[in-house]
Amino acid sequence: MASNICTRLEIAIFMMGFVCANLVLPMCGNISEVFEYNWAPNHIISQGDQIKLTLDNVSGCGFESKKKYLFGQASVQIKLIEGDSAGTVTAFYMASEGPVHDELDFEFLGNVSGEPYLVQTNIYVNDTGNREQRHTLWFDPTLDFHTYSFFWNRHLIVFLVDGIPIRVFTNKEDKGVLFPRQQAMSIRGSVWNADDWATQGGKVKINWTNAPFFSTFRSFIIDACELLPETDDIMAQCGKLGRFWWDKPAFVVLNRHRSHQLKWARRKHLVYDYCKDKARFTELPRECIS
Repeated sequence: MASNICTRLEIAIFMMGFVCANLVLPMCGNISEVFEYNWAPNHIISQGDQIKLTLDNVSGCGFESKKKYLFGQASVQIKLIEGDSAGTVTAFYMASEGPVHDELDFEFLGNVSGEPYLVQTNIYVNDTGNREQRHTLWFDPTLDFHTYSFFWNRHLIVFLVDGIPIRVFTNKEDKGVLFPRQQAMSIRGSVWNADDWATQGGKVKINWTNAPFFSTFRSFIIDACELLPETDDIMAQCGKLGRFWWDKPAFVVLNRHRSHQLKWARRKHLVYDYCKDKARFTELPRECIS
């Protein structure tokens, strides 16, 4: 019953664009059953449906899901580090294992008090990233919890904030662009010291007198194809057309409402796009060509 509720909610949120920042969503599974602490567990506090991550001058910390997924949607509500968070990064991401990995990133770049957080998204395919976009947010992410989601199928990847798409990465394999559809990924969260690059290119360092720093995750929803370890044929398990709701024709492209939301997010909040960085590339990456 719980999985059916999760599925209906996620379909409604994705298709209709409901803002779900204040919507209480059921978590599909107990935190201890779904996640494990893989980095500095003594810096992680689990309270009910929440995971609080701590960064101090000794260590950051991180967790990941025990299972791996190929296609679907993963969401979490996060309340970010308050006050002077310069030099810190809180991450919500999906990643495969192995030397040639795929990865989808939300990275929240801290800032000095009074300056906005930046949300950096990135996509790694076959161990190649360098596809950064950065956005400001239309709210203060330190005052309350907000929902951040990945939607992923064989056609596109959508990054959503409170149900609003801020970025779409379309499958352009027909143009020779690699697309992540062969490796299952675990769902992960972390907080860490990145003051060598995160704030103003590393010019502003962490003020450790403000430590410890806390970011809190809650209300996870994972509605995705779980890859069983004993299954070798990934596509047979997770890639059969029409088997899952995210394979339906409605999810091949954004609908008109979602397209308008994406245009609004880009117009009002996009502050960096690697596709527009002429100083970085002598030739425009193929995925940037319409």
